[in-house]
Amino acid sequence: MSRSPTFRVRVGGPWACFTRPELRAERVSYEVMTPSAARGILEAIFWKPAIRWHVERIHVLAPIRFGAVKRNEVSEKLKVGGAVGAFFADEKREQRNTLLLRDVDYVIEAHFRLTQAAGPGENSKKFEEMFLRRLERGQCFHTPYLGCREFAATFEPAPPSWPCPDELRGTRDLGLVLLDLEFTDPDGRAPVVPRFFAAQLVDGRMDVPEVGA
Repeated sequence: MSRSPTFRVRVGGPWACFTRPELRAERVSYEVMTPSAARGILEAIFWKPAIRWHVERIHVLAPIRFGAVKRNEVSEKLKVGGAVGAFFADEKREQRNTLLLRDVDYVIEAHFRLTQAAGPGENSKKFEEMFLRRLERGQCFHTPYLGCREFAATFEPAPPSWPCPDELRGTRDLGLVLLDLEFTDPDGRAPVVPRFFAAQLVDGRMDVPEVGA
């Protein structure tokens, strides 16, 4: 499949929460943006059935800072399929603690590949130009977010270079980090399989393996 060059996108915001899946009762964020969250931001800026984004690495431009808040959430979800009954959020509301990230700033390096859905008149160069125009103009299909939808992300072209925060110099083990969700059945009948990888932050940079590699 045709591969685009590597793009660099700067994203940030005052709040972010990339929830660790092993902690179910309370939300606790990973220390760094997950590759799946980075892909979601890129797809919010530009997505077509003919392309698939692949995150190569994530650079952390700001010191890692945590903050704690209490948020109202619901304990159940509205069921899909069959008769849809009434759902009263006030009766299902719970207060939960969230350990989230503050004042985040990242550079995402990523490329896309054409998929089997690409038509005969669609080529990588066409989509490269479309993505760059949207990035320069700040256009998006929907507001990108940093882990949770209420934490909106800003985005812009990355600068030519950026400094590494002093406290992130050296190697920092991040443990197992969610890489992405793998759909084993294109029809959606088989379960979705989560993929993890042993992540490290080296001088503020987290290298991301290919999904399925």
